[in-house]
Amino acid sequence: MVASQVHLVRHGEVFNPDGILYGRLPGFGLSKLGHRMAQAAADDLVARGRPVSALRVSPLQRTRESAAPIAAAFGLEPVIEDRIIEPTNHFEGTVMSRALKNPVNWPFVVNPLRPSWGEPYSRISARMLAAIDDAFEAVDSGDVVLVSHQLPIWVAHLTVAGERFPHDPRKRRCALSSITTFERTTAPVEEPSSTAVAPATPVTAAAAEPVVRIVEVGYVEPASSLNTAATDVGAV
Repeated sequence: MVASQVHLVRHGEVFNPDGILYGRLPGFGLSKLGHRMAQAAADDLVARGRPVSALRVSPLQRTRESAAPIAAAFGLEPVIEDRIIEPTNHFEGTVMSRALKNPVNWPFVVNPLRPSWGEPYSRISARMLAAIDDAFEAVDSGDVVLVSHQLPIWVAHLTVAGERFPHDPRKRRCALSSITTFERTTAPVEEPSSTAVAPATPVTAAAAEPVVRIVEVGYVEPASSLNTAATDVGAV
């Protein structure tokens, strides 16, 4: 048996009065509003009436604080999962609008397809999908919650949906304290038709095994009523 669902929960609003792109910097915890948002996400998971068997969190302060009400609600001990951390970013610690005015920084924005300012999308995708796969295998039954960050969650969505990685960061569908849910599905191997030409290489038993895929089955914003008052400028 494996986990039934894996939920990717984004952290709540961060106390960031200076509008810093905080990235992986220490010392950026939730604001008062952010704690309310985190509680809203926990309440949503409880209201689903589904057993949650494990809780894994990014090592950063804002995700650990966002995981606290989920841990309390389900009686779980959060486990640090380094692979779901915020990506690296050249502009970390700066106010982005000011940094872009400095010609020294211009070489870091020449290739948005990679992107040139930080960790490649392909690398984020690989580590996130590995963490999700491991989460499915981590328990005998129930669900697993991963508390992570906007870009890693969005890249996981793009990967599973089969969409291209380059995107406008302002258009990510990943609000503060949102929950993106995944399941595993098994696609049966199609039998060749009677008129089909036999393959040059016989299909082995291993090759004929059903294909296991991860699919997205839900996205909700439990803190949507709080988001109108929130500031969300520190995500990479």
